[in-house]
Formats: sequence, C-alpha cells, structure tokens
Amino acid sequence: MKAGMKLHIKNGHLIDPANGIDGKNDLYIADGKVLAIGSAPAGFTADQTIDASGLIVSPGFVDLSARLREPGYEYKATLESEMQAAMQGGVTSLICPPDTDPVLDEPGLVEMLKHRAKTLNQANVHPLGALTVGLKGQALTEMAELTEAGCIGFAQAEEPIEDTNVLLRAMQYAKTFNYTVWLRPQDAHIGRGGIAASGPLASRLGLSGVPVMSETIALHTIFELMRATGARVHLCRMSSAAGLELVRTAKKEGLPVTCDVGAHHIHLTDADIGFFDSNARVTPPFRSQRDRDAIRLGLLDGTIDALCSDHTPVDDDEKLLPFGEASPGATGLELLLSLALKWADDYAATQDTGSMRPLARALARITSDAARVAGLDAGTLSVGAAADVCLFDPEARWTVEASALASQGKHTPFLGYNLAGQVRATIVAGHVAFQRS
Repeated sequence: MKAGMKLHIKNGHLIDPANGIDGKNDLYIADGKVLAIGSAPAGFTADQTIDASGLIVSPGFVDLSARLREPGYEYKATLESEMQAAMQGGVTSLICPPDTDPVLDEPGLVEMLKHRAKTLNQANVHPLGALTVGLKGQALTEMAELTEAGCIGFAQAEEPIEDTNVLLRAMQYAKTFNYTVWLRPQDAHIGRGGIAASGPLASRLGLSGVPVMSETIALHTIFELMRATGARVHLCRMSSAAGLELVRTAKKEGLPVTCDVGAHHIHLTDADIGFFDSNARVTPPFRSQRDRDAIRLGLLDGTIDALCSDHTPVDDDEKLLPFGEASPGATGLELLLSLALKWADDYAATQDTGSMRPLARALARITSDAARVAGLDAGTLSVGAAADVCLFDPEARWTVEASALASQGKHTPFLGYNLAGQVRATIVAGHVAFQRS
C-alpha cells in the first residue's frame, strides 16, 4: 500500500485502552495517521476497505524487550526473520536491549541498526544504548551521543554492574539529562551462574539456584540510588513476590519507577522445567507458584506496568543441550498476544476487575502502558496518532509449533500448547504490513 492511501476498517470491535474506547466502531486512516473513529469524515473515499467483522481492532502492540540478534548473532536470527515475527504477532513498536555483538555502545552501530530496520518498512525499532562501555560495568558510555543516534534509554541487559559507584554515577548523569535507566534487578554475585530458582525443585534436580534475594538485594540498592539521585528507573522482568512488594512500596513512596514482566512468567513456574526441558531455561528463572500468582496479581493491580515478550531467539545448537548447558531464552513476539489473552481469560473467571474489562486491561499492558514506560508516542488510536493497528480474532485458536513461527528462534516452553488469539492483519503507519490469508 502506498503512503498517503486512505484505509477504512469497518465492522470491527475497537479497543483503545488509552482513550477508554471499547465497542463497535469503524476506523478511518489517511496519510499514515488515524483520521477518525466512528463515522467517516466529509469527502472521505477509501482506497482500501478491510472488513473486520468478528475481529478486535486495537493499537499495534508495544514490546519492551525483543532481541533481534543483529548485529553479531545472525546465526540465531536476522532482522528480516524477527521483523516478520513482529508483524505476525501484531507488534508495531519494539525496544531492543543493547547486548548485541558488538554491544550498542557506539552511535554508529545504533544508526546502522535503525537504518536497517527502517528499510524493512515494518515495526518501529527503538534501541536501548549500553549504560557502560561493552556492558563491562566500568566506563560510562556517551549517553548524549547515543540518544542523538536514536536510543530511548540505557541498559545493562543481563550484565549487572559490580561497582555500585559506577551505577551511582550513571544514574546521576541520567538524571541530569532526563534519561531512563533500564535495569534487571539481580545481584552481581548472589545467584551468579545459577540456572534455576533456588528451592526444593532445583535441589532435587541438582541444578544450581538463583535465590529471590538476588532480585531483592539489587532492588534495595537501586531504590537507595534513586533516592540519592532522583533518576528514573525501569525495572526489567520482575520475577518474585518479594521483589514486587518492594516495588509497590517504592511506588507509594513516589519514586519514579516502573517495571515489566516477561509474558511466559505470568503462566509458568519452576515445576514446568519437568524433566530438564531446556525450552524452560529462561532468565530470570521461573519461580514458585506463589511468585507466579503474585506476578499475575501485580499485572492486574498496576504494580507491574507492562507485559513484554522477552523475545530471545536461540538456535538449536545452543538449545538442544542438557538443561544446565543450554542457552537461556525463548521466542516470544508471536506469543505476546495469546499469552496476554490467556491471562485475561484466567482473571475474568476469578476476579472482579473493576471498570475495565480483563481483555481491555490485558491490551493496555501491551499498548498504551508499555508506550508510557518507554516514553513513546505509540500504543493508542487517538485521532492524529500514527496508524499502527492490529486486527486479531480473540477466539481463533492456534497450536504453537515450530512451523507456525516466523521467528528463526523456534524454542519456547509453550511448544504444543493450543492458544487463543490470532493476528489477522498488522498495519504500520497506515501501511498494511501483514495480512493473514
């Protein structure tokens, strides 16, 4: 579809959590932007009409953590394969961590990645720059230059900073220029090298453990540094009930903190490792049922701001190994919608969810809430906003099989599961980038 084309999406059920819209509405798009909702503007003639009968029409999804594996790990995945996965998953904006090879610590690398992504004309890619050079936790990167090159925040990916002085300096600098620091709370020493959640199950399987206090000790440190610097921090992929309790307290205190959780963590526990299933080897590790239930509740009550796919494609050579030797990670872009809907379904049956339907709440966590966390102008169908739209059938079921996935990463703990929710079309800036026949 050429830019500037006019698109009419009719007969769909429109859900736009940011604007409190949840009902049957037509959507009109022109020049890559949302032109009107409801009735056609005067003189509007569509170049293309999509009949969305029986479908939900929502903002395109905003994914806070998707590894595209470029540059450096093209044998695991390429930008082409993962952008296609994003389109099949309805993800129109994604944030990629800096742990590529080379690490995203130079403006040139960031510009090259943004340029490569732009030429594919699919999802909007927003890189996180490395907080320290080479993610080594010593020298700070040139954050101002990286921001100019297109970074929306700064992270250490999976590499904790050992020297708290360095983290203090990084946060002071970030505060001065109003940058957000993205940190996964994990102590640099406790649980380092651990591969499963500490507990009876890990002991029985003989797997080295990662205790909950690896997360909580890191959180105490981060919150003290936030009090000292006033820096804004986004916590990536929370995994424990105790950790969430600390976040809840910090938010009540007024600290500028947000957090997310990986989509597979709202469903699975350490018991899902089964007999050493390396597809269930993820970072942070799956924890107890009590932790999983606390995460599900935290997503409902807003302690957890957003849900991300934590998309980490891993190739067969690194996954089809004994559990302890397998690379952690699971493919997630194409599962984000289905796993969010599964959570909404589970909650619709058990909880009074207040004014917002569980489905709308689940969509908020992967659209407007995620966009707010990342500081992006996305995740909404407001008139004048970029027309990034997802059309999906909430009832259509699909089986998670390697052949069904566009991602080069075929490994997920949900292989064989039958899930509801199938993306029928993905529109980016008014251009139909994907349509399921």
